[in-house]
Amino acid sequence: MALFLFLTLWTLATTTLAIPPPPPIQCTTGTTTGCTLHNSYGIWGDRKDCFASKVVHPTTQDQLLSIVANATKHKLKLKVVSKFSHTIPKFACPAIGDSSVLVSTDKYNSNIHVNVDGLTVTADAGVGLRDLINKVEDAGLSLVAAPYWEGVSVGGLISTGSHGSSWWGKGGAVHDHVVSIDMVVPATETEGFAKILHLDATNELLNAAKLSLGTLGIISKVTLSLEKGFKRSITLNFTDDTGLEDTFTSHAKAHEFGDITWYPSKHMAVYRHDDRVALTTKGDGTNDFIGFQSNLIVVSKSTRASENTLEKAKNVKGKCAMASTFISYKKLVANGLRNNNLIFTGYPVIGRQGKMQTSGSCLYSASSDIANACAWDPRINGLFFYETTAIFQGVDKFKDFIRDVKELRDLNPDNFCGVDIYNGLLIRFIKASTAYLGQPVDSVVVDFNYYRADSAMTPRLNQDVMEEVEQMAFVKYGARPHWGKNRKVAFSKVAEKYKSLNKFVAAKKKMDPQNLFSSDWSDEVLFGSKGENFDGCALEGECVCSEHRHCSPSNGYFCQYGLVYKEARVCRYSQPSQS
Repeated sequence: MALFLFLTLWTLATTTLAIPPPPPIQCTTGTTTGCTLHNSYGIWGDRKDCFASKVVHPTTQDQLLSIVANATKHKLKLKVVSKFSHTIPKFACPAIGDSSVLVSTDKYNSNIHVNVDGLTVTADAGVGLRDLINKVEDAGLSLVAAPYWEGVSVGGLISTGSHGSSWWGKGGAVHDHVVSIDMVVPATETEGFAKILHLDATNELLNAAKLSLGTLGIISKVTLSLEKGFKRSITLNFTDDTGLEDTFTSHAKAHEFGDITWYPSKHMAVYRHDDRVALTTKGDGTNDFIGFQSNLIVVSKSTRASENTLEKAKNVKGKCAMASTFISYKKLVANGLRNNNLIFTGYPVIGRQGKMQTSGSCLYSASSDIANACAWDPRINGLFFYETTAIFQGVDKFKDFIRDVKELRDLNPDNFCGVDIYNGLLIRFIKASTAYLGQPVDSVVVDFNYYRADSAMTPRLNQDVMEEVEQMAFVKYGARPHWGKNRKVAFSKVAEKYKSLNKFVAAKKKMDPQNLFSSDWSDEVLFGSKGENFDGCALEGECVCSEHRHCSPSNGYFCQYGLVYKEARVCRYSQPSQS
């Protein structure tokens, strides 16, 4: 263990290039048929592959028109995917059958036009976020909202509700900075079977298109609003979590880009004091978030092997030791913040917006034989985890959620060490949106990652704790799931939580009347699952257990009630004498 920790810390302290993640689409060599679609983790929530009978790679808007026209004429199903494919739900998966075509925008990425006077930028849907940001910053402007991870395309990041953290101005969600969208949709025969809709604020369809889940048509171009260039000043305040339920609101109001990372097992909260400052302010800092840096492949494999060993041995104390080491190192190096391109020398870290909002250095490589990669690259057997993201409508519900989690934590703080190994509970803020599938009121978002087993039928240590937290969020407090993340159970009764879903459906009937852009997977998420519960279905969040067989009785995991949220039904380990 000591050697493992040394290697991990040494790797985190080293800046290296990495083997870029594999492309999400894999086809038979030399063909564009019989292809498989993966997400960036190499596996979907249900561990079942997605298939497409054909893949096309358009490079122009005219080609997009031709693709949609052909699909409309011959009643073919279409789905769009970027070069990144980071969503956990299967929105990008084509419909089941032999008539599905996958449209990749990986080569539709050549046009970025910055309008300096109009404070806008227009880009092809396949343009990568980092390329967009660099172009904008070179023009002396800044994109205010962006997610923390930069490995996304322009079309993809607005389609799934990607966001940063802010209640200020237009807020932290990128789709709320959309000025207009060009979308290619099916049309009548007299219109040539396809047409381009130019949607701006004068057209209500924009409220559907700017967060569309890829179910309305093919986004061709996106225009986003900009602001004059500015810098950010960031200070991380590591403190205890006393009063967290009362201070998160004032923190969001006081700091334009503030967030909070909560490590429950350590009774620790990290308040990010993050504000804009003038472009003339001294400082050339960067944000190279530790979780998005490259790692030596051997270290990523060792980290995974160590966690597998701790899980198998049910060694909670070992997980706590690992969490303590990681958190201490994050504090030492400011979680990847650097006052220059090399090291962290002290707070505040001040740098241009384009260098401080997003990161993802493990994406880039100068060659293909480097011994480093993103820690979760599916080719290296590195980190493998779930990602849960819940969006709370209003501050009162989130305040009560924190109190409940604290009560559950206080029964045995060690039970939360597993989540603290990753990044604890990340608390962010989203402003009210006009998007039909956006958030109607100022909201609070909480993200947390935790261990996922190599086998679908293998329970995980403290499985019941994370399931109870998950059900507290989505059931007790009615939180909404992030569209691009979460396990299947998070989307239960999701239609009831989105009062504007009927408006979205009405817009879809206008834009895609033949449902060419729908699939079994998107319908399942939007309108509810038709599946049945099966043995072990609760182990990976495919169901909430109601019988012991939904857990893993043979491994000592039985369906039981929650400890704090009594209505929860969770898979809890019981000693043989207790079971």
